[in-house]
Amino acid sequence: MTFQSALIDLLPIPHLSSPAPYINIFPFTSYFIPTTIISSSLPASKLTKTTPLVIIPNKTSKSYLAYQKTFKKMFSFSGQNDFCGRRCVWVNGPVIVGAGPSGLAVSACLREQGIPFVVIERSDCIASLWQKRTYDRLKLHLPKKFCQLPKLPFPEEYPEYPTKRQFITYLENYVEKFDIKPQFNECVQSAKYDEACHLWRVVTISTNGSNRSETEYICQMLVVASGENAEGVVPEIDGLQDFSGEVIHAKDYKSGEKYDGKKVLVVGCGNSGMEVSLDLSNHNAKPSMVVRSSVHVLPREMMGKSTFDIAMMLMKWLPLWLVDKLLLILAWFILGNIENYGIKRPSLGPLELKNHHGKTPVLDIGALEKIRAGEITVVPGVKRFNCTSVEFVNGDTLDIDSVVLATGYCSNVPYWLQETEFFAKNGFPKTPFPNGWKGKCGLYAAGFTRRGLAGASADAMKISQDIGKVWKEELNQKKLKVPTHRRCISTF
Repeated sequence: MTFQSALIDLLPIPHLSSPAPYINIFPFTSYFIPTTIISSSLPASKLTKTTPLVIIPNKTSKSYLAYQKTFKKMFSFSGQNDFCGRRCVWVNGPVIVGAGPSGLAVSACLREQGIPFVVIERSDCIASLWQKRTYDRLKLHLPKKFCQLPKLPFPEEYPEYPTKRQFITYLENYVEKFDIKPQFNECVQSAKYDEACHLWRVVTISTNGSNRSETEYICQMLVVASGENAEGVVPEIDGLQDFSGEVIHAKDYKSGEKYDGKKVLVVGCGNSGMEVSLDLSNHNAKPSMVVRSSVHVLPREMMGKSTFDIAMMLMKWLPLWLVDKLLLILAWFILGNIENYGIKRPSLGPLELKNHHGKTPVLDIGALEKIRAGEITVVPGVKRFNCTSVEFVNGDTLDIDSVVLATGYCSNVPYWLQETEFFAKNGFPKTPFPNGWKGKCGLYAAGFTRRGLAGASADAMKISQDIGKVWKEELNQKKLKVPTHRRCISTF
């Protein structure tokens, strides 16, 4: 008998017909009985055989003990520093970390199967990356049919490439349709698998207001959906701290409106760097874009069709290397030789590079035209910054007013997930696509495929199917129906 099975014997949580997703476990001795929760200071020796489970704070070891009288077992399941200062929550189903598109997709698929869950989100809204850390002109880079989440297509009236605002509205409708209610302002501090009780322990700190409170979520399954782009990457560049002008990351850039007439250095030439440079140029700024390494630039559309659409169609019949050759030939006819503008192409083709290294090609929406017209200047890598200027690796210098770091994003999983077998140091699953969605001991990863929203949706469906299978197996093993009067649910 383990703590996990003792707890399920007390509350057959997977088998409730319309279950709530969580149960509070308070930091004092508590009896869980059919209709309510009764607090008591009685020692375990005074409990009757009818008391199924007792949660006892152990002041000596500063942990919680679960005592199952029927089986005369005691199980430790928490080891916090201050047992009176942390709320403990048993989650009836998986804990999902992240309320972005990946986490929402998993939630919707679980909801369809009637499986309860809890979504933890560090921000105060869903899809915080889209709502708070993207520029105003952003549109989906791929056609909407490749970006919709499971169970709900985009509205027919939406354009082929929905705007940022339209995508956020779509996600808000998605949350409403599937009744997804994340726990907002809950920042995960740590998550680890407890070998003693065979459960995940996820510790969060509330970020709502000045009162910081800790909560420990206890669950059988953990879905990591915090995203590939959880944190902005800020490189260490000599002299950057001495530069007197404004320095921001692309996640904090909204519009080029305030940069009218200013000389702005954009560090980075990916999709963000290209679009920020284009937006600055459209607002009468004078952008210079740093191109330090090689990059593939493809037109967003070819012959009236999405480039991605064409690539997907060709890959049904042709090998990857040949599809890459055809795409580059078409790109040369449409865009010309981009090396004439200081942008070198990698030796690997765009699809092969994406497949093997996760590096996304740039889909041009007008930046190259601005480069050809001289309205966006391409410059080499940065050597160092000075007070009001920048020096490049070729020895040239340029006076600038502001800097936008379009230097990419990274996963933050290594900072809080105490696990090294499934996730690598870079915060991505070690197992390559398409099998990097499932680890051991009930650990899952959603949205780490480097394949955008389509990859996140594929992960969500696989994860929900796997959890559903486990759920049904437990249900069949128990073969127990729990009447309504036995549900002891405590709300937040």
